[in-house]
Amino acid sequence: MQLGGKFKLKVRALSRHDHLGSFLPANGGPEGRDGGADSVYDFGEEMATFLADSSEVDADDQGPELDSEISQKVMNLEALQRIASRGIPWGGGMRALVWKLLLGYLPEDRDSWDGALVEKREAYAKLRSELILNPSESGGEQGGAADGPLERREIPDGDHPLCLGEDSIWHRYFQDAEIATQIDRDLERTHPNSRFFAGDSKSSRINRESMRSILLLFAKLNPAVSYVQGMNEVLAPLFYVFSSDPDAQQASDAEADSFFCFVSLLSNSVDHFCPHLDNSPKGILSTLADLSQLLKANDEELWRHLELSNKVRPQFYAFRWITLLLTQEFGLPAVIRIWDALLGNPSGVQEMLLRVCCAMLLCVRRELLEGDFMANVKLLQSYPRVDLERLLNVAGQVVTPQSRGPT
Repeated sequence: MQLGGKFKLKVRALSRHDHLGSFLPANGGPEGRDGGADSVYDFGEEMATFLADSSEVDADDQGPELDSEISQKVMNLEALQRIASRGIPWGGGMRALVWKLLLGYLPEDRDSWDGALVEKREAYAKLRSELILNPSESGGEQGGAADGPLERREIPDGDHPLCLGEDSIWHRYFQDAEIATQIDRDLERTHPNSRFFAGDSKSSRINRESMRSILLLFAKLNPAVSYVQGMNEVLAPLFYVFSSDPDAQQASDAEADSFFCFVSLLSNSVDHFCPHLDNSPKGILSTLADLSQLLKANDEELWRHLELSNKVRPQFYAFRWITLLLTQEFGLPAVIRIWDALLGNPSGVQEMLLRVCCAMLLCVRRELLEGDFMANVKLLQSYPRVDLERLLNVAGQVVTPQSRGPT
């Protein structure tokens, strides 16, 4: 089977290694910092605290408007973007549905949803069965079960475990096993204080197995990128939201849905995971330079203090912010709310991501102006708790080259 097609991202070849390793916290993310190593809780508890502490305009007020939009025969994506940017109501499965629409997974025509979902889910099942190998079950080309012990002549050379030629199914299996081992290590550190992702319960093991399959399949379809540490963190919000759909049938297909939405989400930012492309127009260094210019355009005093006086450049703090879509800077409920704004931005996820990153600097302006190099790097690498809705409001007011218009 030929790899690629619409599931393959376009990037130039590179050697595979962990581009983000030194930037990922050893404790597995913001929950570890806040809860401590022995603190285990459900996200439902954190959701309740998050909603109680937030000063946001109640997203549930948007429920009737969202219901009205979703009930239309043809979706108005501009209206859905506007609603999402203000926060999608919690519960009811609305977020899963809206995210699928905004990521282009579901078509705008409501009558086409069922057919599109069946097609995509069957395509995923086919890819999974063909590309995630288990040589011991392959049986070669014989087909059917053997009545007795296999004779040596019945085992094709390419199916023998000691045959390590490039065309051998075992050679490919061992290559996959190396990637799967790295994925498993990273998944063990994904939200380690959450029962949804971590622990030895049957449900958490099933969730990790599904995420491993998604990431391994992505790596096989995109060998130039393969798997890079940190992709597990980007997948986690998607898989959590889709698995939490109160519609049991939709939730049961969270693995397939998450795969396609993960591919869509990474399609415009995959170069950030590729060291060979760091200096390309879409590489991470170019994006960090864009953030620097955005800060300069909105607060030149702060920009001068950070970059000229303190020598605190975005490479020291924003590499992880941008590459992992802020998943390591906030708890999952806050990340989900931020992603509403990212996915709801008409100019795209990356444009809104830079706005939010700039707003994160503006929201701690006083502390940064008072700090030196060490204090500011420490502050930005372990971002403090802030009023999330205020942060997003500031992000909405950030002046960009597009919003400024011609001079």
